[in-house]
Amino acid sequence: MLARLEGHKKSVVGVALSLASDKLYTGSRDGTVRVWDCNSGKCDRVINLGFEIGSLICEGSWVFIGLPNLVRVWNLSLEGNKEFCLDGPIGQVYALAVYKDLLFAGTANGDILVWEGSFEANPFAMVATLRELKKAVVCLNIGSGVNSLYSGSMDNTVKVWDLETLQCKQTLNGHKDVVMSLLSWDQCLLTYSLDHTMKFWIAREGGKLEPVDMHEEKSGILKVFGMQDAKGRPIVLCSCNDNCVHLYELDSFNEMDRIFAENKVREIQRGPNGLFFTGDAAGVVTVWMWQQNK
Repeated sequence: MLARLEGHKKSVVGVALSLASDKLYTGSRDGTVRVWDCNSGKCDRVINLGFEIGSLICEGSWVFIGLPNLVRVWNLSLEGNKEFCLDGPIGQVYALAVYKDLLFAGTANGDILVWEGSFEANPFAMVATLRELKKAVVCLNIGSGVNSLYSGSMDNTVKVWDLETLQCKQTLNGHKDVVMSLLSWDQCLLTYSLDHTMKFWIAREGGKLEPVDMHEEKSGILKVFGMQDAKGRPIVLCSCNDNCVHLYELDSFNEMDRIFAENKVREIQRGPNGLFFTGDAAGVVTVWMWQQNK
């Protein structure tokens, strides 16, 4: 552990490191975005948005913030940090994802809204609304290698969407509670749920995903993130309701280490040069680095 960034009053829902500056952006359910100086670790600004934040991500020089009935967009490369507001969502925006020039937003009413980027005065135009889901969309994941968008929902299902046609091409059933987080690579997909289970899916001939394995935790799973450790090994970081982040080797799924937190970790995000960040339910953002000797 390198540092604890304290100041948020409620759960952290997004951590984003901008490529356009040396600032770290964190969003919380307390309705604020905090801007941290990466060199000093000090909070430079507190931006009160007035509404509970549901999600926050960064892509290049763009920061996207999910709010009730709205997505706010900041372009950090423009002088004055140009801001845009994207209307259309119904209810809280719980999940955001970017693929090429498309922005996806998963909402409380089960819709996934899609905007296409442009270079006009308002750089985003809504191009589609995906309406196959019955309850809130709480996580999104881009499977660029298989041209798919994955969405996890409070209806306990995972939908697989074609990124070209924006049509639903498969529904994955099997979880008995909310699908909270998704992780994909190549032809593989991991789905994580509050039902304490992780399901491992592989695409067969024709592209259809089939379940091939299952791992069970002792408590509900909140968030997963994939990255490499200091030795270049692929690792899955899995946050659970037991206030722990479990670190698994992807190849064997053996637990190699564990981070003990004071509260439930709701957000995990990767940084440069072996750094990663966790955000917990009490509003604390913790900065970590992989040790070379582990």
